[in-house]
Amino acid sequence: MTSHQLQILFFDIALILIMARGLGYLATRIQQPPVVGEILAGVLLGPTLLDGAMSEVLFPHEVRPMLIGIANLGVALFMFAIGLEIEAGTMKGNGRVTVASAVGSTVVPFVLGIGLAFILLARHETSDKGAFVVFIGLAVSVTAFPVLARILTDRRLSRTAIGGIALATAAFVDVVAWAALAGVNASVGAGGSHWLVALTLPYLAVMLFVVRPLLGRYLAPEGKPAPATSLKFAVVVIGALLSAAATEAMGMHHIFGAFLFGLVVPRKGAEALRADIHDRTGHLTSLLLPVYFVVAGFQVNLSGIGLSGLLELGLILLVAVLGKFGGTYLGARSQKLPRRSAATLAALMNTRGLTELVILGVGLKLGLLDGSVYSLMVVMAVVTTVMTGPLLSRIRPKSSEEEEAEAGTSAVASNEAAPGPAPARERADVPL
Repeated sequence: MTSHQLQILFFDIALILIMARGLGYLATRIQQPPVVGEILAGVLLGPTLLDGAMSEVLFPHEVRPMLIGIANLGVALFMFAIGLEIEAGTMKGNGRVTVASAVGSTVVPFVLGIGLAFILLARHETSDKGAFVVFIGLAVSVTAFPVLARILTDRRLSRTAIGGIALATAAFVDVVAWAALAGVNASVGAGGSHWLVALTLPYLAVMLFVVRPLLGRYLAPEGKPAPATSLKFAVVVIGALLSAAATEAMGMHHIFGAFLFGLVVPRKGAEALRADIHDRTGHLTSLLLPVYFVVAGFQVNLSGIGLSGLLELGLILLVAVLGKFGGTYLGARSQKLPRRSAATLAALMNTRGLTELVILGVGLKLGLLDGSVYSLMVVMAVVTTVMTGPLLSRIRPKSSEEEEAEAGTSAVASNEAAPGPAPARERADVPL
C-alpha cells in the first residue's frame, strides 16, 4: 500500500463519516432514524450522481478493497450486536399474540415476494432462479430489529406492552430470516466446496454445547453478576471475529458466524457485561458501518432507471408494504389485539433499514441480484423505513400511556388464554 493510497483511504473515511453524520443528523431533524440519512449518504457517494464520475474520483478502485474490508468488519460487529440482544425468553414471552404476528409478518410477505420474483425473472438474469425466488421472498419479509428498537425509544413505546410485542415479533422474524438466508447461502455460495457447508451443523453444536458453557464460566462464574472489563470485551470480540471467519471458511457468509456468537454469549449473571459490550460495540459500529453504506452505494445506480424501472419499483414497494403491513395486522387481529395496536405493530414491522442492506449485499455477492434489482431493493429499504414514522403518527395520535393501557389489556388477556407464556415484559432500548 503506497503513501498516496493511504492518504486517499484516510480522506475517504473522513468524508464518509462527515456525510453519514451530517445526513444522519438531518434525518433526525425530520423525525427519521439516523440510518435513513446514512444510507442516503452511501447512495449519493455512489455512481447515481454525475454518472459515477464523482465516485470514481473520490473512491478510486485501488482503495475500494480496503474500504470493503472495513465495511465487512463493521457488518460483522453489527450482526454480533443483533445476536447479543436477542433473548429466547423475549421471543416466547408474549404468547399467542407474538406467534400469530410473527407468522403473519413472515408468511404473507414471503408468499407475495415469491410472486414478485417470478415477475422480475422475466427481465433480469440471475445465477440460480430457484434461489432467486426464495431470496426475494426473504428480502421483503425482513424487519430491522435495531432500527425498530430505536423508533420505539424515540416514540416512548419501548416499555409499553405493544413495544414488547413488537421487539419479540421482530426478534422471531429475524432469527427465521437469517436461518433461511443461511440455507440459501449454503446452496449457492459454497461453489465447488459444498461439503464444507456440512460442517455447519457440528459447528453449531460446538458453539451451543462447548463455547457457550465456557463463556458462561469465564464471563459470569457460577451464574453470578460479574464486572465488565476490557479483557472480557476483547475476548468476546475476538470470539465473534473468529466465528465469522469460521463460517466464511465453511462457504457461509461471515455475518452468520458473528450473529451466532452473539446468540451464545451467556445471559444469566452477565447483564451488566452484555450492556457494556453492546455499548462498546455500538461505538465501533458507529464508525465502521457508514463505510458499509458507501460500499453498498457503489452498486446503487438510479441514473438510468427509466419508466420500466419505476414500474418495477412501484411493484416492489407494493408487495413489500402490503405483505408486511397486511400480514402483521391480520396475525395480530387474529388474537383479538385492538385495531389501533395491531396497526401500530404492523407499521413497526414494516421498517427494514440496515438489516435489509446486509441481506441484499449477500444476494449481490452470490450473484442472485443484478445491479438494477439491487438498486431498486435498496430504495425499497429506505422508503419503508422512512414511512414508519409518519404511519405511526397517523395511526396513534393518542398518548403512549393510553396506548400502553389499550395494548396491555389485550395482550395480557391473550396470554392468559394460552397455557404458560407470560405477558410482554419491559425491555430497554437497543442502540442502533
